[in-house]
Amino acid sequence: MPFAEAHGIELVVLDHVMKRTGEVRTLYQDLTREGSRSLKIPVRMSNGAPGTRSCTASFKIKVIADELKRRGATADHPATVGIGISLDEIGRANNRRCEPHERIEYPLLDRGIRRADCARIIRDAGLPVPPKSSCWFCPFHRPEAWHDMRRTDPALFEKACQLEELLNRRRDVLGKDHVYLTRFARPLRNAIPDGVDTLPFDEFDTGCDSGWCMT
Repeated sequence: MPFAEAHGIELVVLDHVMKRTGEVRTLYQDLTREGSRSLKIPVRMSNGAPGTRSCTASFKIKVIADELKRRGATADHPATVGIGISLDEIGRANNRRCEPHERIEYPLLDRGIRRADCARIIRDAGLPVPPKSSCWFCPFHRPEAWHDMRRTDPALFEKACQLEELLNRRRDVLGKDHVYLTRFARPLRNAIPDGVDTLPFDEFDTGCDSGWCMT
């Protein structure tokens, strides 16, 4: 925020606001609210495959779209929306549906910038290099990410385990199969061993953990 202010950049933080009540609600609050049956995140099913999700659309894309329209974006005068896909992820470009009020651009691809280049540019600006963009409870986390969380932030890891348990208690009431936050088809606290320094390399790099969610 100080960097943006010093360089004349307007930085706006947007919230997901319930239209009927005006309540600001996070994705975690939506998942854990009393009586909720919501499964907006891509929980892993019993076969390890991700379920359907609406978290990115509801809590990112739509929130941004509402703000763009509030600022006057229309089909005749669309807003330019930059998608932060680097050259390393060029295969993921053009998967983003373009709405009438927006024009999609890929500034990193246009400049041939890779993920390592992004880190260098950020450091050269005197800023700390941020981690990948993702929710702390995202089922798209790689095993290494879960392992790091258990080792460095055990309280947050425990909170993720409790979220998974809450979702499955609700599914028990509904008579449905359990879902998981990893692709190993077992509870998170059992799927990610405690006190282990390394885990097998995971070749998958998809979803939130890849940075694909970031708009």
